[in-house]
Amino acid sequence: MSLPRLAFLAADTAVAREARDRLVARYGETAPETADAIVALGGDGFMLETQHRFLGQNRPIYGMNCGSVGFLMNDHREEDLPERVARAQAAVLHPLRMRAETVIDGAAEALAINEVSLLREQRQAAKIRILVDGTVRLPELICDGVLISTPAGSTAYNLSAHGPIVPLGANLLPLTPISAFRPRRWRGALLPASSEVVFEVLEAEKRPVAAVADYTEVRDVLRVTVREDRDVSLTMLFDPDHSLSERIIAEQFTV
Repeated sequence: MSLPRLAFLAADTAVAREARDRLVARYGETAPETADAIVALGGDGFMLETQHRFLGQNRPIYGMNCGSVGFLMNDHREEDLPERVARAQAAVLHPLRMRAETVIDGAAEALAINEVSLLREQRQAAKIRILVDGTVRLPELICDGVLISTPAGSTAYNLSAHGPIVPLGANLLPLTPISAFRPRRWRGALLPASSEVVFEVLEAEKRPVAAVADYTEVRDVLRVTVREDRDVSLTMLFDPDHSLSERIIAEQFTV
């Protein structure tokens, strides 16, 4: 088995930096641009940062948990790390592409690995119309916000907003309201991954709304278009006994 050349990146915490120093001393390191895989040391937030840093390059990234939750990370074990990375299973994901049209500044685009969320900016609840593939599906949603997530992101903000967990490979995108006021009983929808979703902000001046793609925020939006961008891929590596698909399934049985 040919062992991969590894690059080591660490979150800005003492635990992650010390782990990186030990790993570099033990295995050496390669620049991220020429490495076979990148080892990200931190938590889920740092994994997200690392994926965004290399988005479009499709660099395989193997995360080791030096943070708190670590849902997207492998267990932190430093022994036989090159062998672990060589045996790891790949999960190939596609981000969401957001195009946000604003009241003043025109349009902005961003990619989201977890979710695109629309959030009210002030005390007034947001009013949002939702279209799917050109058809109005919800004429008016009065809410604190609404989000659409990737399957990998379905266990993040989407789950906190009581949205469904979506297994990888299901080709579905969960659409979830955040504190819906009207219609109060609407719990969201599961959409085909090929869907184009448009959010139109109603009464935008009275009820301003921000759109957020992971951590890229666009203020005072009028219209936000979201679709899965299958031209962009990202690869995460997981130990065979710790696959992302298995973790997503297991999370649905957590009490």
